[in-house]
Amino acid sequence: MKFVFATIATLNYVLLLLITYVIHALYFRVDVVFYAAIQDAIIAAIVALSVTLLIPFLRRQLSSFEHTLLFTIWLLGGYAFAISGPAVLDRSLSVYIVEKLVQRGGGIRLDRIEEVFTQEYLVEHRLLDVRLTEQAESGTIEIVDGCVFVTDRGRRVASISRFLRTNFLPKKRLLMGEYSDDLTDPFRNSIATVDYTCSPVTSE
Repeated sequence: MKFVFATIATLNYVLLLLITYVIHALYFRVDVVFYAAIQDAIIAAIVALSVTLLIPFLRRQLSSFEHTLLFTIWLLGGYAFAISGPAVLDRSLSVYIVEKLVQRGGGIRLDRIEEVFTQEYLVEHRLLDVRLTEQAESGTIEIVDGCVFVTDRGRRVASISRFLRTNFLPKKRLLMGEYSDDLTDPFRNSIATVDYTCSPVTSE
């Protein structure tokens, strides 16, 4: 009986999540797609839990601990939905490549793929606008007087990501027919001197 109730309650949560996401996406402002989907998952989980707790018959079906476990499962499921659904559609270059191949009749010359990315993908998906907005909303960067500056939080994130990238990404990763460790240190062959940097903001 508990399994049946938990299954029905979970299906109710899934329905609430989809309804909440659609309403949010269609009728409300969204700053960052991934964060908005996470917010929708939390709202749906709270509503679904409230329904089971406010109705005595439903509340008696599970213990408090079991309700807590179910709520946790819903949150994890909502996170999986956010990162595997809306976030993939919004961010995935892999999905874009497939869509672009279809748009261009099914095939694109391999030696022109980089041109597609730099001249079409960046513009069509407003990639820089999206990523800068996400990072500004996350507090890892700030945009001041036409310059993009990293914040203290951004430095911490970069430090952690560099450590994980260097030490835990595959050392022999298949890239266009060859196994390489290039992505464990993508700045390895970066240009040493550039003319686009800004001086750090100093407080007076």
